[in-house]
Parts: sequence; C-alpha cells; structure tokens
Amino acid sequence: MTQAVRVGLVGLGIIAETHLEVLADLPRVDLDFTVDPYVAEPPAFRDRKPPHYKNLVDALDDHQPDLIVLATPTTMHAVLAAEALAHSGARVLVEKPLVHDLDSLHHLSSLRDTERVDERLFVAHHFAFSPEVRWAAELIDRHPEWGPVTALTSAFYDPYVLRGEQAFTSYVSSWMDSGVNQLSVLARFVEPIALTSAQFRDEGASAWCTCAYRSRGAEGIARLRTSWLTGSSSKETALAFGRSGVDLWIDHTAMTGFAAQGNQLLATHGHDGRTPRKIAHYRPLYESLLSTRPDPVLSFDTAVTITEIHHADPAPEVP
Repeated sequence: MTQAVRVGLVGLGIIAETHLEVLADLPRVDLDFTVDPYVAEPPAFRDRKPPHYKNLVDALDDHQPDLIVLATPTTMHAVLAAEALAHSGARVLVEKPLVHDLDSLHHLSSLRDTERVDERLFVAHHFAFSPEVRWAAELIDRHPEWGPVTALTSAFYDPYVLRGEQAFTSYVSSWMDSGVNQLSVLARFVEPIALTSAQFRDEGASAWCTCAYRSRGAEGIARLRTSWLTGSSSKETALAFGRSGVDLWIDHTAMTGFAAQGNQLLATHGHDGRTPRKIAHYRPLYESLLSTRPDPVLSFDTAVTITEIHHADPAPEVP
C-alpha cells in the first residue's frame, strides 16, 4: 500500500479553505499540522483537528511532512519558503503569486544549489488547470495545422471597487492581482517573453498591458486587460490562428469554450454546473503536483518567468 502523503498547511485564511477541501477529497493524503500565528485553533480535517503551531520552524521540529503548502499573504512567501526548504526535505507549494517583489525572487533563486529549489519549490498557478484552459490546450495540441497563435486577448474583471481602499491594501492593483493569472493562462498556449507595455488608470484599478510571446515558430503580442471597476466578476481569453482562420474563445467565469473556423463550429466545452470553480482548478493541480512528474506550469522556472514579466516596468505610467 502506498504511504499517505503528509501535508503541512501554513496560513488558514480564505484560500486555505479551498486547499483543505481538495486535500480532504484526495486519497492517501493526511494533514500533518497547520501553522497560523493569528488563529487559535485549526479547522477539522476529516473530523480530526491536526496539531497547530504559531510558527513553521516549531512545526518542523516536531514533524517531517512530504509537502508544505504556503497559503499566507504574498509578502510572507519568500521568507516562509526559505524556512520550509532549509528545515525540511519536503516539496513546497506556494500560493500564487510566488513573491511580492523581484528582490524576494532573487533570494529564492540564490537557494537553487543549496536547497534544490528547482526540484522542490512549486507555485499554485491554478488558472492554468481550469477545465476550459486544459480543454483548449489539448485541442490546440491536436491541431498543429492551425498554425501559430497570431492574436491573443485576455480580460480579467473583479468587482473590488466595492472594497475601496481595502482592495488596494490587500491586492495592490488590478494588474498585480490578476496579471499573474493571465500570464499563467498564456503559458498554457504560448511562450511568454516580455512585457512590452503597461498603462494604468484609476489609481491602479484599471490596467492595459501587452506581452510578447512565441507560438509555433512565430511571434506575437498578447493584449491583457484588468479592472476592478465592474459590477460582477468576468474573465475571458480569446485566441486567433490567423493562418487557418480558426478562433478560440474561453470564458473562465462560466468554464466554457468554443472553437470555430469561419462559419463552422469546430468544438465546444461545457461545465457540469456542480463543481465550484476553484475546486475545479485545484483538484487537477494537486493531482499533478502529487504525481511523479508535476506539470511544468507549476515549476519554479515557470514562476520565475511569470514573476519577471509581471513585475517588469517597460513604460512609464500614463496619467
């Protein structure tokens, strides 16, 4: 019988609820401990409350987990990831975004040799595992005759305007919040290269960015829009294959997709309507992470590329 994977969960905020729900449904997974200095008592996991700690180092003095999940505020990711790598032999899954600034990224990169970061550190780019994105990626892989992606647009909108200053305190800006998700989706379809422009409005609540990419031997520019000035959440991505006349539309909110060539409908993707969106993202993410060959989109290398593009400053802010 395969031994259960022992998991330590650091951070018990809102996103931790999704991690706990998915982990509880996975076979041969045990919650070894939890860590959160602001929570007095851990939540039950399969009707049992695990040992709870105020800091990660104390937890690792008592436990030898196989996987440590960091679901804390982004500003703590680099420090906690370094602690997890240094005080255990576990794999480490960090919530996205990996870090809050490039200095933190460089610090983690400096640990590549001593702590085997490339083998042990992974980032939860969960949008890349959404059902509609995986469907579209598999469809594209089956049709090399479509040629390269010649145009790509993505729009991620959230109604955070209702949160006022709290939104900026928690997420900084719409681009800082949603850009990493858009870039991880891009990484499923094309090879992102560099941010080529970035324009911001409404004190950061609205953003228009462009990103150079490679696709099947050709290069293109992706257009990425983010906004908090909206009445409801809405997220979508569209890809055009200009040489073959194929268009592909993905609605991330509804988890649906359409592919067409001119007037001919080529393929569709629908959702069962029962699985919550984040569960539909994180379940395949964990299945990949716990396999013998985790998906490259989870890798530290992919996170480095996404982080460097996400934090690039190619052009001054337009007033």
